[in-house]
Amino acid sequence: MDDVARRYANVRAALERDGLDAVIVCGSEYTGFEGAVTYMSGFTIVHRYAYVVLPREGEPAIVFPSEARYVGEHGDTWIEEQVFADRPGEWLAERLRGRRVGVYGLDYVLTVRDFAALRDAVELVAWDVEFDLARAVKSDAELESVRESVRINVDGFHAFRDAYAPGKTAAEVLAPAERLFVERGCGRLTMNMVLVGAEFALARSGTVLGDFCVPSLEIAGPGGHWVEVSRAIGTPTREVERMLEAYREYYETAKQALRPGASAHDVHRAVSRGFTERGYHLGHVTGHSIGMTMIEFPKIGEGVEIELAANMVFSMHPHAIAADGRECLYMQDTWLVTPGGGEPLAGLELKIY
Repeated sequence: MDDVARRYANVRAALERDGLDAVIVCGSEYTGFEGAVTYMSGFTIVHRYAYVVLPREGEPAIVFPSEARYVGEHGDTWIEEQVFADRPGEWLAERLRGRRVGVYGLDYVLTVRDFAALRDAVELVAWDVEFDLARAVKSDAELESVRESVRINVDGFHAFRDAYAPGKTAAEVLAPAERLFVERGCGRLTMNMVLVGAEFALARSGTVLGDFCVPSLEIAGPGGHWVEVSRAIGTPTREVERMLEAYREYYETAKQALRPGASAHDVHRAVSRGFTERGYHLGHVTGHSIGMTMIEFPKIGEGVEIELAANMVFSMHPHAIAADGRECLYMQDTWLVTPGGGEPLAGLELKIY
C-alpha cells in the first residue's frame, strides 16, 4: 500500500495547490479510459463506468451505477466505501455539495446524466492535465509493471510477425498475438489495429494484407500499465525507405531529447525535424505520456511547455504521411525518461522486418 499512499499524496498536493476540495476521477469501460479508476482504486471496470472521489482530507469512495453491481471484481479495490447508486451523479452531488471539485474526465468520460445532477450543486473544474501530471512520474513498482507490459508487447509483435504473409487477412495475422496477450494477463486491455494506407483500421477478416504491413500494437499487462511497441513488416517502397531514414534520425535524437528539464515542445521539434524537412505530414501526435490510461498528459507536441522529469514514460510514434496522403510509416516505442536521456524499453531494432 506504500505505492497507493504515494499516489494519493501526490494528487492531494495538487488539489491543495489548485484550491480544490476534492477530485472526481472518472473511468468507463471504453478501452483506454478505464485506467484512472484502476490507478486510484485497484478496481478494473468490466462494464459501464465508475467514479473515485478523493477528498483533500478524509477517506476516498468508489461509486458505481447500481446496474453494474455484478460486473467487475469489486473485492479488488482497496477502498472501503463502495457505493452503488441508481444515479451516481445525485449521490456525488449530495456528498460534495457546495465544494470546488476537480474532475478528471469532465469532457470525455463523465456521463451526461451525472453532469446534469452535479452542475448546480458543485463547482466543477476540468482537471485532466493536472491529474495526469500528478501521476506522470512513475514509482519503481509502476516501472516494473511498465517493463512487464513491454515484454508482453514485444512477444506479441513477434507472434504477429511470424503469422504475417501477403494475402492473409488482418484477423488471421493478429489472432496469435491477441491469444498471447490474453494468456499473459492483458485480459480486455488491448487496442490493436493495422494501417490501411494512412488510415487506422480494425484487424477484420475482410482486410487482406499486401506486401507491406504496418501494425499498431497497444496493450496493458497484468499491472494495468499501457505500452505501445510495433514495427512495420514487409517490402517498403522507395518513399517508405526515405521515411525510415527519418525514423532512424528520430530514434537517435530521442535518446538525447527525452531528458529531465526539456519541454515537451522542444522534444517534439527535435524528433519531428527529420520528417518535416523531408516534406512529410505528421498524422498523429508525436508522442504522449502513457500509464494506466492509454493517453495521458503531457503530450509531445507543438506549444506544450511542460517540462519532463526522470521516470516519466512516453509512447513515441511519429506517423509520417507522404504528400499524396497514401504512403505512410508508423512505428511505436515506449520510452523512459532517465537522467541521461531517453531509454527505449523494448530493445527492438528499429527497422522494417
